[in-house]
Amino acid sequence: MDRAQKEKVVEELGQIFESSGVVVVARYEGLTVAEMQDLRGRARAADTSVRVAKNRLAKIAVDGTQCESLAPLLEGMTVLTYSEDPVAAAKVVEDFAKTNAKFQILGGNMGGSVLDRAGVEAVSKMPSREELIASIVGAIGAPASNIAGAIGAPASNIASILSTIEEKAEAA
Repeated sequence: MDRAQKEKVVEELGQIFESSGVVVVARYEGLTVAEMQDLRGRARAADTSVRVAKNRLAKIAVDGTQCESLAPLLEGMTVLTYSEDPVAAAKVVEDFAKTNAKFQILGGNMGGSVLDRAGVEAVSKMPSREELIASIVGAIGAPASNIAGAIGAPASNIASILSTIEEKAEAA
């Protein structure tokens, strides 16, 4: 890789560190190509990205960014998993780590906050952006459906009462 290519990689990595909601660093030593493809596929499905880069270039790129705390983690065979959604990347790596013992989550960074291994696990258990939006929409829609139900209820109650009276009259 010549100097121009290295500068381009450092610039791309710098953009990743600046614009991502969460960046998770993991060690992937011992994984097969098929297992790495599985990780990339899971990441794609969750709108998350996976990037393997030279640690030396990643350390240069991380210098001066909100993810500067990641520099000590960039040792050995590391992979970066990142997403705009602050939860998505953590969920992907946690799920992948459950089925691949060779994949070790080292830590991460979320909005400038340092995450250790337990922090990444805690973030992965939080609801994703889509889940939060769905619950908010459901909460907003619930009062409207309750009102509609309350308005419609008296008519159905009257109808059932009339039906009951009619049945009693026929029986008598």
